[in-house]
Amino acid sequence: MTEPFAVQGCALLAIATGKRAQTLRELKDHLETVDLECIYHHFWGDMLRPSFDEPEFANDFASWARHGLHDHKLAERLGVIDPTEFDSLEDLRQEVVEVIEERLDEGEMVPWSRSDQQFHFLRSQIVVFDIGIRVRKPSRLTDVIPKMYAGSIFYHFIDARRRTDYNLDDFRAWLWGFGDEYRELIDRIAAIDPYFSTLAGLRIRLSSLFKDYFAGRKG
Repeated sequence: MTEPFAVQGCALLAIATGKRAQTLRELKDHLETVDLECIYHHFWGDMLRPSFDEPEFANDFASWARHGLHDHKLAERLGVIDPTEFDSLEDLRQEVVEVIEERLDEGEMVPWSRSDQQFHFLRSQIVVFDIGIRVRKPSRLTDVIPKMYAGSIFYHFIDARRRTDYNLDDFRAWLWGFGDEYRELIDRIAAIDPYFSTLAGLRIRLSSLFKDYFAGRKG
């Protein structure tokens, strides 16, 4: 029998590493050696930070290239990197390094930032807490997902990909426990790219997806 879906919440704690970069070359050099949790933080950490504005770029490297180095071309190249397309954080790291190396090879001058606009490498530590909600039937998620906190959406739909086999989110991993019964629903969830969105937007999309799917089953 499949275990109930246990709704969890989470928060990301940013921890300073002491490493910082003022030039693009320094950024590349540090990227090659920093803990992979730094890569994770600078690609995903913004999603759980309170913000009143829509960020121009989804990752911190692209944002610094634009506002710290004033390198629009590099910012655009880094900004289109989607971490969900890589099998591991190490592969993602190598992609960022290669993009930066390519940019460095294009000119003799190494872009640099002012001393008060240096890039500070941070790493993430996730804190998980039990919300206390247990879901036994998949159809019940239709009511539960719209009420989930942002931290729950992040934990189950994004961070789960580091914890589950085959890089699945928790919703798909749990639904597979029922065999092929919910294969169509699993495929629909898989079609959602979580990166270029907000947690509120992901909650709306998941809520609509589950609602439409189970409304169709009743019909």
